[in-house]
Amino acid sequence: AMAASGIRDHVGGGFHRYAVDYRWRVPHFEKMLYDNALLASAYIEVWRAAGDEEFAEIAREILDYVSREMTSPNGAFYSATDADSLDGATGEREKGLYFTWTIEELKQPLGVDDAAIAAALWSVDDEGELEGRNVLRRELGLTEIAERFEMSGADLDAKVDAIREKLLAARASRPAPLRDD
Repeated sequence: AMAASGIRDHVGGGFHRYAVDYRWRVPHFEKMLYDNALLASAYIEVWRAAGDEEFAEIAREILDYVSREMTSPNGAFYSATDADSLDGATGEREKGLYFTWTIEELKQPLGVDDAAIAAALWSVDDEGELEGRNVLRRELGLTEIAERFEMSGADLDAKVDAIREKLLAARASRPAPLRDD
């Protein structure tokens, strides 16, 4: 349930500290190294006990995030990523801006068809949870998404990987939150 919720960074991997709503849709957008270290260990243990590859994939995503965004060039670890990032239009710091999306922001790097898949996969709509912006979360299973778009599970998996890569690249062009380095 945590992995499907809004506290998981479905694009960049890792988990935000906690949710600020009772449905776990909206996180406090800060990401802590120690939380992610413990969660990676927990997901690996569950994968080893249950044998479900989804748990292994989540652990890999966490470790990829830590390697990519929380590790210095000399191998030291950064401790936290801030919840706020700079809004390029207003110059103000805004909570969650870096991690949230509108449908139009999905369409820019993905195109209309892949944006529709991403919107269905991560429950993105015109309203959003934060003033028209959406926190990505999974409310539908992959089987439902594959059926809706008349794709095989393997084709959907490949499509989701490609979508994540494009969204991660698009997000990298945004002002990033401060990092406690």
